[in-house]
Amino acid sequence: MDRFKQIETFVQVAEAGSLAAAALKEGVSPVILGRRIDALEKRLGIKLMYRSTRRLALSEEGGAFLERCKQLLGDWDMAENEISAGRHAVSGHLIVSAPAAFGRKHVAPHAPAFLRLHPEVQISFNLTDRVVDIVREGYDMGIRIGGSVDPNFVAVKLAQNRRVVCGTPAYFARHGRPKTLEDLARHNCLAFNLQGGQQRGWYFKRQGKLVTTRVAGNLDCNDGELLHRWALEGLGLGWRSTWEIQRELLSGELETVLDEYALPDYDILAVYPQQRFQPARVRLFIEQLRQIYARPNYWLENG
Repeated sequence: MDRFKQIETFVQVAEAGSLAAAALKEGVSPVILGRRIDALEKRLGIKLMYRSTRRLALSEEGGAFLERCKQLLGDWDMAENEISAGRHAVSGHLIVSAPAAFGRKHVAPHAPAFLRLHPEVQISFNLTDRVVDIVREGYDMGIRIGGSVDPNFVAVKLAQNRRVVCGTPAYFARHGRPKTLEDLARHNCLAFNLQGGQQRGWYFKRQGKLVTTRVAGNLDCNDGELLHRWALEGLGLGWRSTWEIQRELLSGELETVLDEYALPDYDILAVYPQQRFQPARVRLFIEQLRQIYARPNYWLENG
């Protein structure tokens, strides 16, 4: 009997919750599925599940084996998908979420080139600084900048990035430069305010540990591009990503402070749900962005 089919049947029955439900889905009799699982257990020499016609329960060994089998089947499906991607036209509806300013400058502008290569694809963007629930809200993928990623999602690094405190030379001439994190309390900090946002604090690394420093100021908003503009106007200190201020740092319009506390690895990521089948349109769009961002001087020329 096909060993792969035994494993596939074991996962189907475990996920369906009964032999009858799994058999109905596959269009065979429960007896056939039962024989496959019997053969699998006999070959392994382990009882994987206790079952009846109405319900089943996994043994401790069966629960652990189930997770490994699901991973195996997912890897198999991904391998098949990747090998067949070159033989079939990429098609379907790609729905992407991205931060507003970043998506406007560095994600959506690259869609036309992608569509020229893959004309059977349709792309929809939702550009928002709100952290969306990708699965619940029906997105294929999202672009994230820093932060933690749910373990149920795959995260692909698109480009390196850090989060730094910055201000104009004129601002520092008037107010001085903060030398410690505690000094931020005496500065006008331009904070992002959506759903609590940065008013809860700015994040730093001190002695290898993540710390939060509360900030305050006379201006805050829910738009990163506006915060960037206010910082350039010398209205206060910004906590900005290096991707958006590289040009101003090079020209001297902005300068960074507290670099020894800067949050590293606040990278630009593409995230999508872990699943047995990853559509080719998702994989190829992610790869296109990764290659574009890796071009020499991309961030300076497209700031």
